[in-house]
Amino acid sequence: MASKVLDLLYWRDVGTTGLVFTGLVVGLACLFQLSTITALSNLGLGIMAFTLPIRFLYKAMVLVRLSDGSHPFQSYLDEDRTLTDEDTVRMAEQIVLLIATAVTELKRLFFIESIMDSVKFVVFLYLLTYVGVQANGLTLVMTGVICAFSLPLLYRLQQARIDKIVKAIRKLVGKITEIVDFVVLLVKPPPAPAPASASAPAPSPAPTPKQKQKTK
Repeated sequence: MASKVLDLLYWRDVGTTGLVFTGLVVGLACLFQLSTITALSNLGLGIMAFTLPIRFLYKAMVLVRLSDGSHPFQSYLDEDRTLTDEDTVRMAEQIVLLIATAVTELKRLFFIESIMDSVKFVVFLYLLTYVGVQANGLTLVMTGVICAFSLPLLYRLQQARIDKIVKAIRKLVGKITEIVDFVVLLVKPPPAPAPASASAPAPSPAPTPKQKQKTK
């Protein structure tokens, strides 16, 4: 599945990628004007308007003995899309792992385990408030689909130039992170000294040197 998705995003099969990309954009554009139920119903009716006449045509060709009775969509019907027990367990484990990882990360950010990570999270949430005012979720989904199909192709065409820009941005981010870490280290109070234990034994007095006996 991952290799098929990469083939679509990198336009390795132009016809298939163009069909999928156009279908996604048109479907999302329809959701701006229609409700989700109406859009899905119209999509189902469009598919049935294509498959049902073809099925009737093949049936009529069998009646007039112009066909051997083969089903026009038999190849699609023969595809095995059922999940085995192992596949179901593996998918359930992956979903549970993703949910647990997300909950752990949110707990770490909300309860300030790392000051830098929590500050970045606050800035991200603050920027999302402005994004929410300017656009809704459907606009963001359409923008994400367009970027997913256009950015990999752009990177493949301009790989050297984009690598230089990304390298410069990483250096800048690294310097800013070092400065912020240094400021946090200066502001952070030094750790308090540990209190002396009351049960600690008192230091023993230093032994006094013995006087040497005089020899005659």
